[in-house]
Amino acid sequence: MADITKVTVQLWTANDAEAGTNGFVYVGLAGREFHVDSSRNDFEANDNYTYIFGDGANVLDAARNDPRLPRLDTDDADQYPVYLRFAGVDNDDNWCMEGLTVIVNPGGTGTRTYENPRTAGTGADRKIWFGKRFGERLYLKRV
Repeated sequence: MADITKVTVQLWTANDAEAGTNGFVYVGLAGREFHVDSSRNDFEANDNYTYIFGDGANVLDAARNDPRLPRLDTDDADQYPVYLRFAGVDNDDNWCMEGLTVIVNPGGTGTRTYENPRTAGTGADRKIWFGKRFGERLYLKRV
């Protein structure tokens, strides 16, 4: 068991027509949800960015999206599902994700990496569309 001090979320938006979104993206980890957002124009087609929560945060509302408050630990990460959730701004807002990697305590004590093996790598068969008519959640597993 180790305290979670930092979480990185690397997200790739596909380079397909209408792949981008202005919707909301969340990562569920250790029994709570974190809002994935930054001061840049996120989730546009062909966007690849790493969001940092906790130590060295680069996300908006960093203090309220901090895995240290309340304190979470790596046992929590193993006890609860890890997932990505998409919430579109309306029924027609969709998003095409090409890749996702979540790392707890990267390079530190108790490092854990989560991915969905069906979406790992590149290629048309690895992309996944999110939206009201396609589904809004993708579960990850520890790799």
